[in-house]
Amino acid sequence: GPDPRLRQMVAHLSDDDIRTLPRGGHDYRKLYAAYRAATQNLGTGRPTAILCKTVKGWTLGPDIEGRNATHQIKKMNAAQLRTLRDRLHLNDEIPDSALEADQPPYFRPSDGSIEYQYLMERRRALGGSVPKRVVRNRRPIELPDDAAFAELDGGSGGQSVSTTMGFTRLLRNLARDDKFGSRVVPIIPDEARTFGMDSLFRELKIYASQGQKYEPVDHDLLLSYAESSGGQILEEGITEAGALSSFISAGTAYATRGVPAVPFYTFYSMFGFQRVGDLIWQAADIRARGFLMGATAGRTTLLGEGLQHQDGHSLVLASTVPACQAYDPAFAYEVAAIIKHGLRRMYGGAAGPNGETDPDVFYYLTLYNENYAMPARTEHLTDLDIVQGLYKWQDAPEGAAHKATVLFSGSAHSAARAAVDELLQHWNVGVELWSATSYKTLREDALAVERWNRLHTPQVERTPLVAELLGESQGPIVAVSDFMKIVPEQIARFVPGRTFVPLGTDGMGRSDTREALRNHFETDMPNVVVAVLSGLVKDGVLPQSVVKEAIEKYGLDPNRPDPYLI
Repeated sequence: GPDPRLRQMVAHLSDDDIRTLPRGGHDYRKLYAAYRAATQNLGTGRPTAILCKTVKGWTLGPDIEGRNATHQIKKMNAAQLRTLRDRLHLNDEIPDSALEADQPPYFRPSDGSIEYQYLMERRRALGGSVPKRVVRNRRPIELPDDAAFAELDGGSGGQSVSTTMGFTRLLRNLARDDKFGSRVVPIIPDEARTFGMDSLFRELKIYASQGQKYEPVDHDLLLSYAESSGGQILEEGITEAGALSSFISAGTAYATRGVPAVPFYTFYSMFGFQRVGDLIWQAADIRARGFLMGATAGRTTLLGEGLQHQDGHSLVLASTVPACQAYDPAFAYEVAAIIKHGLRRMYGGAAGPNGETDPDVFYYLTLYNENYAMPARTEHLTDLDIVQGLYKWQDAPEGAAHKATVLFSGSAHSAARAAVDELLQHWNVGVELWSATSYKTLREDALAVERWNRLHTPQVERTPLVAELLGESQGPIVAVSDFMKIVPEQIARFVPGRTFVPLGTDGMGRSDTREALRNHFETDMPNVVVAVLSGLVKDGVLPQSVVKEAIEKYGLDPNRPDPYLI
C-alpha cells in the first residue's frame, strides 16, 4: 500500500500471507484481537466501539457480493464461478473445463491439506461425522411416588377451588418430596399473587443471588416476599422472554449438565405463546423438557381485566409446535394425572399417550382461576384415559327419548353440565358428557392412523382413537370450549357421519363478567342447549320448532351480531 505505516504493519508477512488476508470482519483473529483490546479498556471511563467491516456475500464476486439482491441469487453462472474460484485461490484444484458443465464440481480438499486436517480434528472433537446428542446422566432423577398426586384425586368436597389452586398444592407437594423436591424449578414472570402462589414464598423462598436486600412492603403479612440466596423460586420480574429463557436452561440441564431438572413455568396464558412464541419453538428445537402452565386461561374466565388478558387461542398456537403436548384440563385430578404422566414420560422412560417413545417433549397445561367444587376421580378412570385426550365423564340419563353427546374442556364444563339437566327436563334429551383434555393429542393420533392407512392399503384399516371412543356415543356431537372453535374442530373430520357443532370464543372479546362474556360468545348453558337441539333437528330427530322454542325460553336474540365481528 502507499502508506509507509501500513507497509510496516505487514513487513513480517510473506506475499502468500498478504494474499490470503481476509477483511477484518471476516478474520476471527482480528476480531479476537479487537475484543481483547476492548476488554483492556474497561475501567478507564472511556467507551469502546469495535468497527467490523464485512461484505454480504463475501468472495462471491462483484455480481453478487454487497448487493441487495444477494439473497435472491440462487445459482451462479460459469463466469461467476470462475471469479469465486480465483478469489479462493483454487485455480490449481479446479480448472476452467470443470466449470463448463451444467453442474459445478464438488470440491474436496486433499487429505493432507490444512483445511482437511482442521475439519477432521473438529469432527473428532464433536464426537463424529454425524451430529448427535450424548446425554451423560451424572445425577439420575428419582421421581415422586403417587402419594404426591393423591391429594388432588379426592376432589375438594364442598370447597370451591380453581385448577390453579390445585396445581399450586401439587407443586408444593412435589417440592417437599425428599428425593425429588430439589429438582423442581418453579418459574414465575411476575404474577405469583394473581395465581395464588404466594403461599410458596415462605416455604421455598425466591432466589436472589445476594439474599434479601430490602424490607418488602408486605413484610408484616404471613405470606410476604421472602428472598434468599438459597431460594428455589425464580421470580423474574415482568419479562416473559427472560422467564422462558430460564425454562429452557432448566429444561435442557439433563443434557448440558447431566443433572435433570423439572421446570414449571407459570404465566398468564395470553402472554405465553403469543408473546414469546419464538422462544417456545427454540425450546422444542433444543429438546427442552418441562411444564408450561398457562394460568388465567380462557377467553371468558379471567373476568374484568380487559380483553388484552383474555386468552382464546394459546391452544391454537400450541398445536403448531410438534414437541408440545397441549392439555386443557377441567378438574384438579386431571391436572395431577397429566403432570404425573408427563414426569414419567420425560424423565422416567414411559411411553406417550399414543405409544410415543421420544422423551424430548414439553407439556402445556391451561389453568383457570374460576372456583368450583372439584369432583373426585372415579376408581375406574386411569391416567391413560385422561392423557390420551378424551374420556366419558358421565353417562346419559336413562329413559330419555333422544340421545346427544357433549364434549367439554376446561372451564366450559359448567355450561355442559348445566345443559344436561335442562335438556332432559324440557326436551326429553339424554346427554352423555365427555371430558376432552387434549384435542391436539387426539388429532395427532388420527393423523398418524390416516397416514398409516394411506400407505398400507389394501390392509385392514386402523381406526383413530377419537372415532373409536365416540363410536360408543349417540346423536349429534356438541363440543364447547373457552377457546376458539378451531380447537375442538381439530377432530371434527375424524368422526364421520356425525353432526359436529363446535362452540367457542372466536372474536376479540370485551371486559365483563363471566356470565356476560359466555352469553356474548354463545358458550353458556342456553347456547349449549340450542346447539344440541339444532343438531337433533339436523339429524331429523326433532322438529324445527324446538329450536325456536328454546331460543324464546332463554331470551336469545337470533339476529344479534356475530361475536366474531364485534
